[in-house]
Amino acid sequence: MDWPNLVTRMEARLPSMIADTEAMVTCESPSADLSAVAGSADVVARVGSQRLGLAPERIVLDGRTHLRWRLGEGPARVLLLGHHDTVWPAGSLAAHPFAVTDGMLRGPGCFDMKAGVVIALHAAAELAGAGGVTILVTGDEEVGSPSSRPLIEAEAGACVAALVLEASAAGGALKTERKGVSHYRVSVRGKAAHAGLEPERGVNATLELARQVLAVSTLGNAGTGTTVTPTLMSAGTTANTVPDAGSFAVDARVPDAAEQERVDAAMRALRPGLPGAVVEVTGGANRPPLPAAASAALFDRAVAVATRLGLPPPLQAAVGGGSDGNFTAGIGTPTLDGLGAVGGGAHADDEHVLVDELPGRAALVAGLIADLLAGS
Repeated sequence: MDWPNLVTRMEARLPSMIADTEAMVTCESPSADLSAVAGSADVVARVGSQRLGLAPERIVLDGRTHLRWRLGEGPARVLLLGHHDTVWPAGSLAAHPFAVTDGMLRGPGCFDMKAGVVIALHAAAELAGAGGVTILVTGDEEVGSPSSRPLIEAEAGACVAALVLEASAAGGALKTERKGVSHYRVSVRGKAAHAGLEPERGVNATLELARQVLAVSTLGNAGTGTTVTPTLMSAGTTANTVPDAGSFAVDARVPDAAEQERVDAAMRALRPGLPGAVVEVTGGANRPPLPAAASAALFDRAVAVATRLGLPPPLQAAVGGGSDGNFTAGIGTPTLDGLGAVGGGAHADDEHVLVDELPGRAALVAGLIADLLAGS
């Protein structure tokens, strides 16, 4: 690979990178809309085919469309991982149209993470047909990867490294640690009664939910960084009826497997405090932690590659959000995350990508791939 001119070549690719990002952003892809995700996969497939000279495999699991490119002969050695679904509902483009102004690219899903998919495609294309690379772009990451997790783990198991093109952390930092994620639902069954005439005959599910919410709120640990947060809650049917049922969701973020197991045991140990109430806990671990040990060697490589390319050395950050990189790290594949776009505002009205950072980011990813393939 022509290392001295790699950044310059990526700068020449910038107009195409912007156009490819526009094509993806202007095809809305909310995770829950399977037809929209399939349409988005068509766009990603078209863009990728243009850049790579090869059409992807389309893998439809539970109605969700994922794309896989295997470049070169023989087993893949490096996995480039991303997703094309977003949290933005259909129609978001009306209020948040695609635009490039004042050095910022905007539009729903641009930062998380369609620009990252574009970076992956252009980085791989720059390697001029080098073998040993798999690109996997999934369609259900924003809802926890229910269908793609086995696919991700199978692909990562054959690789020496997984490079995750999720958006960067603040200041362009690479994500070298991610917390594990667990999701639960606490459901309560009580007994209905007239709230005005004979409330004493009921078993108030709302009161029991309040007890359980308070119990769950004590399970976090500020010292370890574990957070256990009761979130969406509902109970009852009418304002003059003692509620006979209700439930609330719980979002848990943990730094390591031991904390994930501790929280799980505590959640399953919840018991009703109100006579006659029944408490049921469902759910569990969704993503294992991505520990620093899984990314340390790859981060050191990224710093060395950046220096070789004349780029500023990347920073690193530990973050609370999960990604599909948690799965690759969870099966023991070295994983480096946050290699995608530099910008901010993920999932928010000010979502944006810094245009001038795209070439350097793509050069860093291409250089890191080449370094891994060379086994240096």
